[in-house]
Amino acid sequence: MLSTLYALLFYFATAMLVIGLGLRIAKYARTPAPLKIPTTPAPTTRSGVFWRMTREVTVFESLFKSNKWIWLFGWMFHVALLLILLRHFRYFVDLSHAIWFWVPFETPFGIYASYAMVLGLLGLLVRRIVVERIRYISSPSDYLMLLLLLGIALSGMNMKFLSGTDIISVKMFFLGLMRFQINPLPTTPALLVHLALVATLMIIFPISKLLHGPGVFFSPTRNQVDNPREKRHIAPWALELEK
Repeated sequence: MLSTLYALLFYFATAMLVIGLGLRIAKYARTPAPLKIPTTPAPTTRSGVFWRMTREVTVFESLFKSNKWIWLFGWMFHVALLLILLRHFRYFVDLSHAIWFWVPFETPFGIYASYAMVLGLLGLLVRRIVVERIRYISSPSDYLMLLLLLGIALSGMNMKFLSGTDIISVKMFFLGLMRFQINPLPTTPALLVHLALVATLMIIFPISKLLHGPGVFFSPTRNQVDNPREKRHIAPWALELEK
């Protein structure tokens, strides 16, 4: 019964994540940008915009220029999260026939990245509590998102370094879900808490502020070429009105 319950939970969470994220991205793509509003100094060519977005996504360039402490904790958390996700990817693919070349190299980094993830989240949480102007504009959801991510990280670390769990059975459970089969799921309390928190994150992700991840690619302050004098900018709906 417990395995069936968690199977239904993750089917629902996956549907919410995929459909909700798809609808949000489609909405972002359809939203017109009637004005040229790139944050200057901005690139004047499309290739320049590409490299600007690359720096923004990989090293958080604008945040680094704005506030070094926030950049440190934010970048630490995001890089650690990427390493952890790469390590977890092995639980959703069958590696019985071949092991990808990067898996053994990435494994130790993925394990100890959890410490950096927790440290980064704690730094961001303390910032919201201590810095008065940030505390003033923070809503309950801002704190809940950080606490949810902390719960996921700490419950995962508990399984890895303290209580342990049957990883092979966990992998078989998720591989079974991909084939619409329900295999037994270990009943380790830390695992059940960890998976419940992950499913919760998947469900609320499309309606949360965490959408800044895909949203940055649709930000007109970042993705526009700074050429208002060379080329007139007209939103598609405004072009229809002119016709």
